[in-house]
Amino acid sequence: MLNILRSRCISQSHFLASRVQKQLRLSSSIEHTLRVRKDIDHQRELSRQGGGPKRIDSQHKKGKLTARERIDLLCDDNSFVEYDAFAEHTCTDFGMDKEKYPGDSVVTGHGLIRGRLAYIFSQDFTVFGGSLSSIHAKKICKIMDEAMTVGAPVIGLNDSGGARIQEGVESLAGYADIFLRNVMASGVVPQISLIMGPCAGGAVYSPALTDFTFMVKDSSYLFITGPDVVKSVTNEDVTFEELGGAKTHTTISGVAHKAFENDVEALLQLRDFMGFLPRSNKDPAPIMVPSDPWNRDVPGLDAVVPLESTTAYDMLDVINSVVDEREFFEIMPTSGKNIIVGFARMNGRSVGIVANQPKVAAGCLDIDSSVKGARFVRFCDSFNIPIITFVDVPGFLPGTAQEYGGIIRHGAKLLYAFAEATVPKITVITRKAYGGAYDVMSSKHLRGDKNYAWPTAEIAVMGGKGAVSILYRGKSNVEQYEEEYIRKFGNPFPAAVRGFVDDIIEPRTTRRRICEDLNVLASKSQSNPWKKHGNIPL
Repeated sequence: MLNILRSRCISQSHFLASRVQKQLRLSSSIEHTLRVRKDIDHQRELSRQGGGPKRIDSQHKKGKLTARERIDLLCDDNSFVEYDAFAEHTCTDFGMDKEKYPGDSVVTGHGLIRGRLAYIFSQDFTVFGGSLSSIHAKKICKIMDEAMTVGAPVIGLNDSGGARIQEGVESLAGYADIFLRNVMASGVVPQISLIMGPCAGGAVYSPALTDFTFMVKDSSYLFITGPDVVKSVTNEDVTFEELGGAKTHTTISGVAHKAFENDVEALLQLRDFMGFLPRSNKDPAPIMVPSDPWNRDVPGLDAVVPLESTTAYDMLDVINSVVDEREFFEIMPTSGKNIIVGFARMNGRSVGIVANQPKVAAGCLDIDSSVKGARFVRFCDSFNIPIITFVDVPGFLPGTAQEYGGIIRHGAKLLYAFAEATVPKITVITRKAYGGAYDVMSSKHLRGDKNYAWPTAEIAVMGGKGAVSILYRGKSNVEQYEEEYIRKFGNPFPAAVRGFVDDIIEPRTTRRRICEDLNVLASKSQSNPWKKHGNIPL
């Protein structure tokens, strides 16, 4: 009996000891978990602070938001999901191993913009001047790969000093990895670049490869080589603004598509802009619930074209009158101003608008306007956005500057783009459609789906004066011949008789006709012959 009691006591003591050990292990495990969680929270907070309060204050003093503030303003509230917040650079040279920041110099992830998914990277200038390290590049590549996989736009908020010199070729390799993905994503998902600070050297080629590049006035710059290098090589004195500022790239070079006053306006405008774009090339053009009656007549259009055929008028008056709520997001408004391109909605559906501008160079096509128009048309075609074209074009701009600059090749780009496009194409000839420019501007011959002419339309090889000067060279009383030519060709009937325009419509009915046609053409299915890719005249 005593032995039994003794064994029970020993067993109970072992049991109690085991429980104590388990409790100690559990306590130790809880302490470890709490410590890890504390470390995670600490590292996450460090990541949120970027380069620290002093550098954030410096960013604010320049009138610029931080990388995270920009994302917060761009995305819907509490919708941004961050990736790789703890990633750190791997460089050990030049003392870099002693200076590390969780997340490094870029914030990446995905969020919602007006309820629609988008992938975003925002370079953080407070960390190593936003310079690109190998881990910085890997973070960007990760979200670009995922964006292509799920089919969603990529938005880059650029604010970077360029390649991280301490990493040498690794940084350059990172840029090349991004460039490759820009090319692979082209025509698959929309890619938008918003330049919100410096962007120099090799860094400029990623924005150049994206679909649209926007800038912020007085705080963003794009250039291959800076003013100091330019001075040493060419002996030119030039400022940052003159060399690569927003005004330079939106009015002279055509590199950027639009400029905004400050960070806040840029991001709010970008939110509006994204509403016109589909998520990917597999999605149709976005449709919103319209508040503007689709069958609304516009009586003012009956008098918008002047009686005198050489008098200018503003094609924006026509565009604003026919689109929903007079809302038109113009692209490149200060470059190639003799052609207008931009996005609007018709009966709630996103459309791309292309239009000659009679107020500038009489609406003639030239090198800048042809390239501007071609790139826009190709974007719309890539992403299933119908194209509405308003035509008032007397021809291509003459002159040695244009010929020497390659107007033949550049004009062919616009021709190629319209001919290649398989999205719904609706064309309205408001006044002049002369010569080869008539063909180029989405004519019926380039597979235009619906082509209309207003009663004021003049569809001919050239204007009456030029025509009779050739037809009746050396004869007197050419004025009578000019009147005869105008009577015969200075109207839309010759084209209508041959089926080159589908109808001659009253200007006031233009909106209604376009909205009806967009509904009919919503199920359009057209394809081009198989090819690896075409050889556009670049």
